[in-house]
Amino acid sequence: MKSDATTQLLRQLTTNQSVRQAGLPGGLVLSYRHNPAWGYRRLDVNLFFTAISVFTLQRLAPLLAPDEQALAAAFVSAATGTYPAFRNAPNLPVAGQQPTPLGDITPSGTPPVDTPLGTYNFYATNPSRHFPNGRFMHRYRHFKLPDDIDDTAMVYLTANPTAADLDYLHRKLARHANQTHQTIRNTFPEYRALRAYSTWFGERMPIEFDACALANMLYCVYDHGLPIDEHATDSLTLLADMVSSDRYRTAPFHCAHNYATTPLIAYHIARLMAAHDPPLLQPIRAKLIRDMQALTAQPLNPMEQVLLGTSLLRLGQQPPPIELADIEAAFGSFSFFIAGMLSAYEQPLLRRLAPQPFWHIRWQCDDHCRVLLIEYLVLRRAASQVR
Repeated sequence: MKSDATTQLLRQLTTNQSVRQAGLPGGLVLSYRHNPAWGYRRLDVNLFFTAISVFTLQRLAPLLAPDEQALAAAFVSAATGTYPAFRNAPNLPVAGQQPTPLGDITPSGTPPVDTPLGTYNFYATNPSRHFPNGRFMHRYRHFKLPDDIDDTAMVYLTANPTAADLDYLHRKLARHANQTHQTIRNTFPEYRALRAYSTWFGERMPIEFDACALANMLYCVYDHGLPIDEHATDSLTLLADMVSSDRYRTAPFHCAHNYATTPLIAYHIARLMAAHDPPLLQPIRAKLIRDMQALTAQPLNPMEQVLLGTSLLRLGQQPPPIELADIEAAFGSFSFFIAGMLSAYEQPLLRRLAPQPFWHIRWQCDDHCRVLLIEYLVLRRAASQVR
């Protein structure tokens, strides 16, 4: 049985996507970066919200009615056409197209000269268009972001990577993992020896652990059958301990600098568990469910309630009902993603200041909120048909 609300949301997505905003290429979803304390708000042109929307709609496709599938497919087709602008280097085929060079890693470990990288960036590349439509940060290379595991995972999950692409990615992840060339400093002491994936692929960027980014890359690793090596194993160990130790509730910012809330961390871990059920995460399943059930009784942003409802549905639970009548009013106060301006620093004072919202740039994306609503409605519908 289809849902009129789901169809309406999908139509809104495709309509918004087809309307070109000044400075926003066609196919991308509209988002803004902002900080109310600074009086700061800018149109942001990034890959992230488009790619994660594609990922969610592709995974929901088998549960959609035929007309819903057609709307989702139209959105996906236009969105994936934007990916090449966010590749690390020019003239490198999109993942899934032949041939794909192996980048700066060779089997012998010797980096070849001037070989493009098969990784993806939050912002457009070549030239870099970091922090667009602003007055300051886009002018300086200091603020240029390296490629990251989040955007790269979403491209590889929503395209058709070749064996060469995947071999490259596996070796690239190892090259930038903790303890390979650098050791992480801005995490809990107990995690510093873990050879987990770093958020960033940049050679000079400090190592960073982010629970949500780790869950996304692990989803990619499992989905494509990449080896569960020591880096994947340590990444899973890290996620399991963040939940079992309760750090993801008591210190969510320090567990996921770019997401920074317990509902978002739970959402990403539950999504990975529901899709691939990694053995190392099985012991935390019951606690994660109990924690999310307890959180639903707290006064959260309605979109956080949607994330928790979706996560409980994924894990076979029945969440409490959510009032959706005025849900779009909550979009403006909800951020799926943030940038912590002090998160890379280990100095004690800066570490204490880093979780405070004053130091965060937040992203608002109404259309991705609509995708999250579609996800919740479709999973709720599927669960009701099973009962």
